[in-house]
Amino acid sequence: MHQTTKRLSKILAVGAAAALTLTACGGGSNSDSSGSGAEGGKGGVIKAAVMYETQTYTPVAASSALALSANWHVMEGLYELDMATGVPYKALAKQDEPTKVSDTEYEVALRDDAKYSDGSEVKAEDIVNSWKKNTSDDSLYAPMLSFIKEVKAKDDHTVSIELNYPFSLLKDRLPLIKAFPASASDDDLAKQPIGSGPYKYESIEENQKIVFVPNEHYNGDKPAGADKMEWSILKDNTARATALQSGEVQVMESVPPALRDLVEGAGAKIENVQGFGLPFLMFNTKKAPFDNAKVRQAIFYAIDIDKLIDNAMAGEAAAAKSFLPENHKNFHQAKNVYTYDADKAKALLDEAGVKDLSITLMTTDHDWIKALSPQIKNNLEAIGIKTEIHEEASSSLYSNNLDIENPTFDIVLAPGDPAVFGSDPDLLMSWWYGDGPWTEKRSQWKGSEGYEKLHKLMEEAVQATGEEQQAKWNECFDVLSEEVPLYPLFHRQIPTAVYTDKIKDYKPIGTTGLNFVGASAVEKQ
Repeated sequence: MHQTTKRLSKILAVGAAAALTLTACGGGSNSDSSGSGAEGGKGGVIKAAVMYETQTYTPVAASSALALSANWHVMEGLYELDMATGVPYKALAKQDEPTKVSDTEYEVALRDDAKYSDGSEVKAEDIVNSWKKNTSDDSLYAPMLSFIKEVKAKDDHTVSIELNYPFSLLKDRLPLIKAFPASASDDDLAKQPIGSGPYKYESIEENQKIVFVPNEHYNGDKPAGADKMEWSILKDNTARATALQSGEVQVMESVPPALRDLVEGAGAKIENVQGFGLPFLMFNTKKAPFDNAKVRQAIFYAIDIDKLIDNAMAGEAAAAKSFLPENHKNFHQAKNVYTYDADKAKALLDEAGVKDLSITLMTTDHDWIKALSPQIKNNLEAIGIKTEIHEEASSSLYSNNLDIENPTFDIVLAPGDPAVFGSDPDLLMSWWYGDGPWTEKRSQWKGSEGYEKLHKLMEEAVQATGEEQQAKWNECFDVLSEEVPLYPLFHRQIPTAVYTDKIKDYKPIGTTGLNFVGASAVEKQ
């Protein structure tokens, strides 16, 4: 069994599923960045329009797009990820790399005089406490951190990490463990967590606005670049575009194709970043005929994905040639690439002995997902599969139809993007194919021959390095392209609009959320 995908709790927060609809160097040395709050603000206000809502800001197993991206500015792990490049950099850690004691033992010293925004000292025990909370039985992060056997405080300012086996991606995964005072209650963390990052929360108006100000005690490498940040939470596409057009905000998250002309006409620049985010088809692999991989493959061959991208996505996506998008550093073209081939789809159904198939395609109610379903229905009916579309909000779709005993659904069309947690292939695969709710209750693929084969390869891959590791991951991608229990149709581009004359050093990212770490406001208020 692949230990990196340790069993999650049978209870998975619905909000996590609903929200996941998926780095440069840290800069100068700590001695060069004693930057207190006086240096933290550089004048001006960064104003942004974000599109997601959340009910909790806890950094413990955070999964909502809004909580994750807001906490990138407030919370720190020993290492953090540059979300524009996926490269980890030192944050609370004093050194650029964890100190290797043995193949399974590492130590990380904390940044000198690191403090939380309330002025209290960051201690190694806080990291230990966070690790324990993030790996408890009901934690969403458990499979992504299960390579760690134990985290201890060697002393007040040194963390000792013991691994279950050699693991080449330690630095990439440590950003999942955010530091916060061990005394903080769950309620404190949910409402307005205290962190050691460059900003702190000044106020949070639920589903309305978040206001950040510089953390006057921050002394790391990436101080706050403005005297204040204000995020307006605007789910409605037109409302976000109007806020940008009027100059109310300088950055807009997720520009829909229909509003591009309006946004560009206002003088903003739209940057599309190819990301990992995707729409997937997930099958009930224990329900005939979807227990046959040939039937699952037939469904994919039946769908004209290029037409979907052109018509529903305005070309702002790339058809899947593998589990990973082509711009990912670990991309490998999979054994099966699902280009439109209705004849092949029919032949596969014939081989599987399937005739007169009627299905229900369950979808979430995200606008862009809803835009895909009519063509998918037409494509499937063209090869003789009678298709009914059933649409629900993510929360009810998962809670009422998937996260139950013996789910009876046929196929689900939904969005996802675990790249918000990191970009290494093992993490991305662990999210959907790990030993947890996705394989146990949702796809119900756990325990199958393909599942066992994938997990063996994943375990071998994380203990390898270099070309050997890539070769093992390539085998994983081939297995997934053959088994397709859950698989992408395409990978999305993320369009972000920004007034480049008002924000300096801002880098759009290829996943949900906005990241202003390292950016600064140009205009003083």
